[in-house]
Amino acid sequence: MDVIQKKLHFSSPQMIIFGFILVNLMGCLLLMLPSSTVEKVGTSFSDALFTSTSAICVTGLVIHDTASYWSMQGQLIIMVLIQIGGMGVITAASAIAILSGRKIGLMQRSTMQESISATQVGGIVRLTGFILRAMLAIELLGAIFMAPVLCEEFGMKKGVWYAVFHSVSAFCNAGFDLMGVNQPFSSLTGFNGNTTINLAIIALIVIGGIGFLTWDDIWHHRLHFHKYRLQSKVILTVTILLILLPALYFYFYEFGRTEWTDLSEKERILASAFQSVTPRTAGFNTVDLNRMSEPSQLIMILLMLIGGSPGSTAGGFKTTTLAVLLLTSFAVFFRKEDVQCFGRRIPSETVKNAATILFLYMSLFLLGGVVISCVDQVPLMGALFETSSAIGTVGLSLGLTPQLSLFSHMILILLMFWGRVGGLTLIFAVVSGHRFTKSKLPQEKITIG
Repeated sequence: MDVIQKKLHFSSPQMIIFGFILVNLMGCLLLMLPSSTVEKVGTSFSDALFTSTSAICVTGLVIHDTASYWSMQGQLIIMVLIQIGGMGVITAASAIAILSGRKIGLMQRSTMQESISATQVGGIVRLTGFILRAMLAIELLGAIFMAPVLCEEFGMKKGVWYAVFHSVSAFCNAGFDLMGVNQPFSSLTGFNGNTTINLAIIALIVIGGIGFLTWDDIWHHRLHFHKYRLQSKVILTVTILLILLPALYFYFYEFGRTEWTDLSEKERILASAFQSVTPRTAGFNTVDLNRMSEPSQLIMILLMLIGGSPGSTAGGFKTTTLAVLLLTSFAVFFRKEDVQCFGRRIPSETVKNAATILFLYMSLFLLGGVVISCVDQVPLMGALFETSSAIGTVGLSLGLTPQLSLFSHMILILLMFWGRVGGLTLIFAVVSGHRFTKSKLPQEKITIG
C-alpha cells in the first residue's frame, strides 16, 4: 500500500476512498456469482453493488432478505465485507501487513492515523494491533454469549454460524441479520423478550460505536476518568446521554401507548433500551418500526443522523460533532470567548469543521429524501427515514428500500458511501494538493439571528 501511495501520489483521504471503492467492487463481483445465492442464479450488478456497499459501509439496508436470498457463500462474503468495513479498509490492510511482519512506512502510518481518527502518528502500529486483538476478542465473546440461545432455536451448526454472524454484524454496527429464515426482513423481532440476545447486541453495538481511541483509554486508565483524553470524555458523556434520554422517552411515551399493550413489562423495558441504542448505528430492531408513532420515528431519524463516535465502526455525523455544536451554543449563551469542555479550550477550527459536517449531512439527508419521495411517489417521512438510515450507515428501514427504483437505490448507495467514509475525508480528498493561503481580507460584520 505504501508503494502504491507513493507511485500514484495519493493523499491519505484519497487512499482511504480508493480502498473502500476497490473492496466494494470486489465484493460486488463476488456477490454476482450464481453460487452466492440460494437459487444459484446470478444477481444483477445494481443489486450486488447495493448489497456490497451496504456491507462495506456497515449500513444494513438490503434489497433482498439476507437469510433467504444469499447462500452460505454469499452470507460469508457479506460478513467479511462487514468486518473490513467495520475496522476500516486501511486498518484491515495494515493489520495484514503487521501480521505478515512487513515494515510499516511513514506514509502508511499517516494513512492509518487518518483512518482511525488518531490524534498522532506516534504509536499508531501498536494501537492498530490493539484494535485488531480487541475486535476479535469482543466478537468472539459476543458469539459465545449468544450461541446457546441460537443453537437451541436453530440447531448446533446453524446456531453457531448465526451467533458469529450476528456478533460481527452488531459489533461493526452493520445491522445485517439472518432471521429471515422465520420471516423475511423480520430482524430481531422474534427475540424482543429474550434478555440474552438483547443485552448482547446492545453491548456489542455500544462497544463498537464508542471508537478505538476510547477503548485505548479505558484499557490503560480503567476507571480513572480524569486521565482520559478529552475526546474520550466527550464521547462517553454524550453516548450515555443519548442512550438514557431516548430510552426514557420510548418507555414512558412510545411503548406506553395502547398500540403496544401486547408487550409485557420486561419486553417494554428491553424494547425501550434496544430502540435507543440501535439507531446509532446498528440497524437491528426488535419491534415493528411501522407501528411506532411519527414523533418516535422522527427521534430515531435524529439518532441515526448523529450516529456513533470518530474512529469507530459506526457512521453518522458523530457524537463529538454534536457535543462541539452544543458547547458552542453554550459559549454564545453565556458570553464566553472560547468553547470550553472539561477544563480545556476547543480550537475554532474544530468548531468550523463541526458546523460544516452538520450542514453537509443535513443537506444531503433532506435532498435525498425529497428526491426519493418525488421520484418513487412514497411518503416523505418514509423517504427521510431511509435516507437518514443510509447516510448514518444504520440500516433501519420502514420497508421501503426493496420497493424503490434503481435511481433511488443509487442515491442510497452514494449516501451510504458518504456516511461511512466521512464528509471531511471526501472533501479533503477533493481539495488535496490545493495550497491554503494565510492572507486575510478586510473584515466587515453582518447581522445574524
